[in-house]
Amino acid sequence: RSSSRSVSVSRSSGGGTGRISGGFGSRSLHNLGASKRISMSGGYCSARPGYSYGSGHGGLAYRVGGAGFGFGRGYSPGGIQEVMVNQHLLVPLNLEIDPNMQRVRQEEKDQIKSLNNKFASFIDKVRFLEQQNKVLETKWSLLKDQKVVKNNLEPMFDAYISNMRRQLEALGGDRLRLSSELKAMQDAVEDFTIRYEEEINKRTTAENDFVLLKKDADAAYMNKVDLGTKVDALTDEINFLRALYEAELSQMQSQISDTSVVLSMDNNRNLDLNSIIAEVRAQYEDIANRSRAEAESWYQSKYEELQLTAGRHGDDLHNTKMEISEMNRMIQRLHSEIDSVKKQCASLQTAIADAEQRGEMAVKDARAKLAELEDALQK
Repeated sequence: RSSSRSVSVSRSSGGGTGRISGGFGSRSLHNLGASKRISMSGGYCSARPGYSYGSGHGGLAYRVGGAGFGFGRGYSPGGIQEVMVNQHLLVPLNLEIDPNMQRVRQEEKDQIKSLNNKFASFIDKVRFLEQQNKVLETKWSLLKDQKVVKNNLEPMFDAYISNMRRQLEALGGDRLRLSSELKAMQDAVEDFTIRYEEEINKRTTAENDFVLLKKDADAAYMNKVDLGTKVDALTDEINFLRALYEAELSQMQSQISDTSVVLSMDNNRNLDLNSIIAEVRAQYEDIANRSRAEAESWYQSKYEELQLTAGRHGDDLHNTKMEISEMNRMIQRLHSEIDSVKKQCASLQTAIADAEQRGEMAVKDARAKLAELEDALQK
């Protein structure tokens, strides 16, 4: 939308005619969905001699937002006419600046900045794509140049691929060999484990036998102590009986001597008391000797039997201790062998894993290079 105002003035006088017109214009005093324009135009022509017929003044117009006001009056030759004034034109114009103009300008600036940034990024992308295009063109030219030596490269790559395949087959053979060795080691470990369990069972049985033998040895020792106590008691009893026998014998001798005196006094018969005493003494001594011999023989037999039993148990105990120490040494040796076998198994498993990893990496590398070669050959 636009508004315009024009003022034109023409005058003529005397022996010539003249025309004066003037004008000025401005645009975009403020912009809020519409525009206003005020313009004046004019000009001046030099006077020329001629016929004078008068002067004239012609119209003034103003238009805002599609509506306009105007007035005009012409002066005819021969006199000054009355000027008519339109009162509506004397009303002050509302030429205030819109408060939203700054916000709109800021939005326009932001939009311009964003568009500039997008345009700069687009330019960068275009430059990058141009560089990529140049790189691709260079690669394409190099590949075109390499097509000449295509036939010379194929045997080399075929030899490399065959070498990789041989290495892969060798790694497969090593894997089978290591797998068989691992299986053999696992069987050996299982065998040693079974033997170790058997030795553990034997050790447990030997410990139980040792406990039983210890109980028997303790019982034999207690029997020995009891028999020693009984021997001491019998010895004391024999000594007591001997003392008693000697006391009775002395008492009997005293009685016999007294009786002999009495008999010698009262009776004149001659009695052989010495023989009687000797006979009784012999009988008592025989009884004491037999008792002593029986006690000594019984004690000696029991003592020898206890010694034999203790020696036998001692030998059994010594043999059991020797067997237990031998089993302990064997168990320690088996432990060390099992540890070494476990270490060997771990090292073999590590070697197998490394070989598998190297084989897989070699296969992947060979496949990647083969794919690259195929792509290069196809291109």
